[in-house]
Amino acid sequence: MSFDEEWSAARASATANVSMRLNRVPADPGGGTGDLELNQDHIGGIGSEAYKLHSRLQTDGKHAATATADAAGALSKEGFASGAALLKVNNLWESQVKTLVAACANISNGLNYSVRSHAKDEQHLVADFTSAAIDKYLK
Repeated sequence: MSFDEEWSAARASATANVSMRLNRVPADPGGGTGDLELNQDHIGGIGSEAYKLHSRLQTDGKHAATATADAAGALSKEGFASGAALLKVNNLWESQVKTLVAACANISNGLNYSVRSHAKDEQHLVADFTSAAIDKYLK
């Protein structure tokens, strides 16, 4: 088989296995409607897990910092270039842990705010509808 024949066969095979979906929900989306749904239990669970991860990262993410800094200092003192490299890695690790801790806090706080805000909006709507119904009967 020549290269051209092989190439044609490979293109035909690849074309036959292509499918695409643009700007729509499939006919059978697996039980959902494709709309965004707000489930208080799910949001609360995600926020709770983000808070737990935040708490654990604050302690567990830093447990080797002192030993690593001591090792980097000892290596540098003895003239090993790996001491400076180890210190650089340790500093980068600490920076990334701080970023991850802040991200977890943002997720947890943002979801908590969303839940509280949604509850206040619901109370406001209920009050508006209730007072409108009462006013209708009082006139």
